[in-house]
Amino acid sequence: MNDLKYKIGIGLIPGIGDILAKKLISYCGGVEAVFSEKKAALMKIPNVGETLANSIVHHDVLAKAEKETEFISKHHINCAFYLDDDYPSRLKNCPDSPVIFFYKGEVDFEHPKIVSIVGTRQATNYGKDLCNKFVDELYQHNHNPIIVSGLAYGIDVCAHRAALRNELPTVAVLGHGLKTLYPAAHTAIAREIIKNGALLTEFLSDTPIDRNNFVRRNRLIAGLADLTVVVESNIRGGALITADIANSYNRDVFAFPGRLTDAYSTGCNWLIKTNKANLLQSVADIEYLMGWDKQPQKPVQQELFPEISAEEESILRLLREKGEYPIDNLCFELQMPVSKASTLLLSLELAGLVHSLPGKVYKAV
Repeated sequence: MNDLKYKIGIGLIPGIGDILAKKLISYCGGVEAVFSEKKAALMKIPNVGETLANSIVHHDVLAKAEKETEFISKHHINCAFYLDDDYPSRLKNCPDSPVIFFYKGEVDFEHPKIVSIVGTRQATNYGKDLCNKFVDELYQHNHNPIIVSGLAYGIDVCAHRAALRNELPTVAVLGHGLKTLYPAAHTAIAREIIKNGALLTEFLSDTPIDRNNFVRRNRLIAGLADLTVVVESNIRGGALITADIANSYNRDVFAFPGRLTDAYSTGCNWLIKTNKANLLQSVADIEYLMGWDKQPQKPVQQELFPEISAEEESILRLLREKGEYPIDNLCFELQMPVSKASTLLLSLELAGLVHSLPGKVYKAV
């Protein structure tokens, strides 16, 4: 744990990014050696001038790094440093991958098949249906990949839920530290992800919510996977940024086409039109282009009447009566604690009986 503060601290020095940090470690012979190196020696390293050398020598970042190590230890958080054996090999091939990242949960980063799924936050029913059917089909064909996404509204959380429903491991890449969660409405599903996957971030625990960090985290979504699937996207947006990064890493990109008149298909159609993504209609397209042998399909047991508890039935009955209904109103009506209602609603959602909407609003399917 003692050297962890140096692994964290190097990224806290002003003016040093992931690429330069790796160069410094290489020239100095280790991460701890960077902090003890003389200014004159540092200035001989390419791209390190006097200003940056002064920053390295005089800037005190280890106290903050030490505080972060205490948070990591207290909350049983895993760390992956780019020189460690357990650092994901797929990320090692990305020049701008983070020097260190943190994750809560357990995941096999060397799993033979990892798929990133991204898309718009304003997902339509068409996009959600495509996402659900795609993940279902991956499971039915026995590919059993890890599903990576960003836990945002829309396609991201739909992908995570579809993975959990099929008991596939899933990784949520966050744009902030592990002390908080954004959006807060996804707290319940985040807990489920930790049980079968991980919450992952490159940011320190107290990093504030910042839009630029969500753009930055997209390179991890692209870099962790063998391929990136864009389900729905406008002509501008984070999903297209992720697709562009995946292409820069020489990773395969796939996109579902949509109607020319649909705003949230314009990005996917553009990716296909400009040869930045392969047209995706079913898992068969991925099997063919990725060289995945098609596996025997798993039998799908149709459950017409899923068994639910009396409390779940009371929630369903109320949602069918009220339509779209906030969780606070639901708890007041049923005299039920929010924590209990959240657990029951997640169970109903995984069973396909309830949909969650932005603002902690739910409706029966």
